Amino acid sequence: MQGKELRIVFMGTPDFAVASLKALVEGGYSIIGVITSPDKLAGRGKKLNESAVKKYAVANNLNVLQPEKLKNPEFLNELKKLQADLQVVVAFRMLPEVVWNMPKLGTFNLHGSLLPQYRGAAPLNWAVINGETKTGVTTFLLDHKIDTGKIIFKREIQIGENDTVGDIHDGLMVIGAKLVVKTVDALANGNYEAVAQLGIMDETEIKHAPKIFKDDCKIDWAKDCELIRNLIRGLSPYPAAWTKLVHKDSGKEIPTKLFFAKLFLFEEKAEPGTIKTDNKTFVNVACKQGWLQITDLQIAGKKRMKVGDFLRGFQQIGEFRFV
Repeated sequence: MQGKELRIVFMGTPDFAVASLKALVEGGYSIIGVITSPDKLAGRGKKLNESAVKKYAVANNLNVLQPEKLKNPEFLNELKKLQADLQVVVAFRMLPEVVWNMPKLGTFNLHGSLLPQYRGAAPLNWAVINGETKTGVTTFLLDHKIDTGKIIFKREIQIGENDTVGDIHDGLMVIGAKLVVKTVDALANGNYEAVAQLGIMDETEIKHAPKIFKDDCKIDWAKDCELIRNLIRGLSPYPAAWTKLVHKDSGKEIPTKLFFAKLFLFEEKAEPGTIKTDNKTFVNVACKQGWLQITDLQIAGKKRMKVGDFLRGFQQIGEFRFV
C-alpha cells in the first residue's frame, strides 16, 4: 500500500502542526479528519479564538472535530466512523489508549527533540536553555507512556550559539513536516524498523522537558552570564524571560521582558543587576561573573523594541537596576 492510499486522521493545534498538515494535504494524502482543540475565548473582547490547525483545516474544507474530552463516547463514535488507517499527531495533547490504538496502523507522533532526550511538553525551549549544541525531530509510535514509544525516524540540526528557540522552532517546523510525510509512506509500505528507546539509551543522563511556567522564566542575575543568556534565548520570543526594572530610590517596579542578549567583555565588577548605559546605544547588566549587553526588550505597556529605540524614550534607565 502507498501512503496516499491511507485514510489519515491528523491531530494538532499550533502553527508548528500546520506545516505538517499542509505538507500532507498538498502532497495529495487523504486527510479524512482533523482533530484540534476547542475554540477559546481570548483577548479583551473575549472573542472565540480558533487554533491555527483549525483555521487551515477550515480553509481547505477538511472535516474538523474539536472534542473537549478525548474519552467522550460521542467523540469516540465519530472517530471510529472515520475508519482511519493511521493517525498523525503533531503538537497535541496526550491521547488515551482507546484513541491511539484505534487505527490498524496505529498512531505516530512528531516530537521536537532527539528522543529519548527531552521528553515532555517544551523540548525545544529546554534544549536551548540547557545550552545544547544540537536538537532535532523524532517520529515515534504512541504507547502507554508519554514520548516513550518506538522510534521510526530522526532528523538532527545544530543549535547555533546565537539561535533563539524561535529560530529552532521555525527550522524544525519545515524539517518535521517532511519527516511526517516520510513516516506516513514508510508505515504504509512497511519499509521501516521501529526501534525501542530503551535499546538506544546509554549511560548519558536523560534530560526532560516539562511544561514551562512563569517562575521558570524569571531571570536570576546572580547566575553566570552564559546561563542567563541561554535562558533568554530559550524563551525568545515566547513565553519570554522576564525581570523587573527597579528604581534605586523610589522602589518603583517595571516588569520587563528580554528577548536577546550578548556576552560583553567588561572588567569592572558590580552587584548582579547593576545597569551601565550611555543612554543612547547600549544597556549592559552585571551578572555573577561578567556582563550581558541587552539588545531586544519590552517593558510593560510597550511593544518589543531594539535597545536604541527603547533608550530614546527611557533615558532615566540609569536610575534603575534589574532585579
